[in-house]
Amino acid sequence: MADLAGRPMVARVAERCAKSGATRVLVATDDERVRDAVGDQCEVVMTRADHPSGTDRLQEVAEQLGLADDDIVVNVQGDEPLIPPAVIDQVAENLAAHPECRMATLCEPIERGIDLFNPNVCKVVFDCNGRALYFSRAPIPWHRDAFSQQPNPHDIDMDPGYWWRHIGIYAYRVGFLHQFVSWEPASMEMHESLEQLRALANGVAIHVAPAREPVPGGVDTDMDLQRMRRHLRAEENRG
Repeated sequence: MADLAGRPMVARVAERCAKSGATRVLVATDDERVRDAVGDQCEVVMTRADHPSGTDRLQEVAEQLGLADDDIVVNVQGDEPLIPPAVIDQVAENLAAHPECRMATLCEPIERGIDLFNPNVCKVVFDCNGRALYFSRAPIPWHRDAFSQQPNPHDIDMDPGYWWRHIGIYAYRVGFLHQFVSWEPASMEMHESLEQLRALANGVAIHVAPAREPVPGGVDTDMDLQRMRRHLRAEENRG
């Protein structure tokens, strides 16, 4: 609901989604204030208020709409007002192209040591086939020699393509969503506070690929909010 250059953040996210190739765009919420903020801009689905994660909420929406098990849905979080429409299309296309996977997500290179050690920046490692091995708030993989003296994060030599920031956008097959909500939260999911670890803990293949366009970070902190406001003001002034 935070104001971003005169509009609620959720409305800006919905606008970005509407520019993608999605067949249908919906805002899922349990709060009437969010519904009212979206207005006639986008279809809104009201859900229960007791969902422990966004994935659980998405499953309720899929159930309400009666979507088929093979349908692909993309979850764009409401704190990503600058998400490029092209990456929304990309994550859906990636999942469609990899039937052995039941989820897909994206990543981008980490270029600053301060981001590598920031717990608000989720990291991911994946294999040569583009399947996720692990997600963490910690810096992974751990460079044993370079990090042994616990150097200043600003001084770390960032090898290109070695560390990856997870971008919090997911594509799911609907049948998997119904299965996901039947599982208890995994211990590593609760420790890291990362719901995608529930899928890995249950042996689910998650496809990971570098985003085809740069993805500005979402709004996780007040500092992020102020940065986003400055960016949008500058963007609108240029326009």
